[in-house]
Amino acid sequence: MIYLTGVLGNTIIITSVIIDTHLHTPMYILLCNLSSVDIIFNSSTVPKLMDILLSGKDSISFVQCFIQLFFYMFAASTEDILLSLMAYDRYVAVCEPLHYHLIMHKKKYVLFLLGTWISGCANSLFLTFSIYNLDLCPSNKMQHFFCDIKALEKITCSHTQFYILLYLESVILGLFPFLLSLTSYIKIILIILRIRSAGGRWKAFSTCTSHLAVLILFYGVALCMYVKPPSGHYEKQDLLEEQDLVLSTLFSAVTPMLNPIVYSLRNEEVKLAIKKIITLK
Repeated sequence: MIYLTGVLGNTIIITSVIIDTHLHTPMYILLCNLSSVDIIFNSSTVPKLMDILLSGKDSISFVQCFIQLFFYMFAASTEDILLSLMAYDRYVAVCEPLHYHLIMHKKKYVLFLLGTWISGCANSLFLTFSIYNLDLCPSNKMQHFFCDIKALEKITCSHTQFYILLYLESVILGLFPFLLSLTSYIKIILIILRIRSAGGRWKAFSTCTSHLAVLILFYGVALCMYVKPPSGHYEKQDLLEEQDLVLSTLFSAVTPMLNPIVYSLRNEEVKLAIKKIITLK
């Protein structure tokens, strides 16, 4: 149900943005791309999990494992960059409203989107091939439901190289986009606080609430998953491994499902476009 809800919800948003010409603006084009990424995100891990649960066959080939890792990291990297780009778009809309169409013109945001997808793909290829070339220990068992970086880290013998790779990844594709999003929202809040009327402040902030909710959800779960020390450093290893599984499920399955729900519930224009499609008007 989680998988079907996520795929259906994101497909409806993509269809709404494509069909409704009123939504052919940078904000909704970015949202359409976010929904596309979420479908890849969901489909890279959940179908294999469903196969494991239904068939009881909990094995995966070496090549299939790294193909899954590639698509998972491709979706995660692309969404990370895309969310920071959406934060920049909201900053321009709130802080430079009169120059919005001059700054976020079609050629510029198309180049931004091309750069986002290419960067996500290049990063995933680099990471996948780097881990593929590391030495793995004799153990071929992972306490996980998909081929995640943390799961592969537990069976690799090249821990030093792996941690260097992981820290570089965290700084380049984690810290920089996060700082861009954070800076954008700090400036947005400072501008909103200067607005005298409460109604004006809420109107300005309401354009960012959906994206801010998605941003907090994405980074909140990601930080809980990847920033904490490895579970092998604790006495209650089994409990922490179970927590890793729960957080991984939230990150790879529940978050892509919630994103379209958050945007459709909080955005009147999206709701109107969906109603038009449903009523065939």
